[in-house]
Amino acid sequence: MALAIATNNAALNAAASASSVNKDMETSMARLSSGKRINSASDDAAGVAISSRLSAEIRGTDQAIRNSLDGQALIDTAEGAHKEIENILQRM
Repeated sequence: MALAIATNNAALNAAASASSVNKDMETSMARLSSGKRINSASDDAAGVAISSRLSAEIRGTDQAIRNSLDGQALIDTAEGAHKEIENILQRM
């Protein structure tokens, strides 16, 4: 008994096309749902590098602001202590 295998090329091509379209749709949905222009380095490698550098600068600037606010709080505390010492000396 001979065994014959039939191949449906049209069905295989349709399945491959459906798989490709599904992958493209997943990529598009990921881009739309994130709301970002760049989701991965493959989208825009130079843009990722620029974004990383700017993010680092922003973090550095935020830390500098926190440091200056801490310094201002320290100065305010020292000023309060100075005024208290001045009040004590005036009462003497």
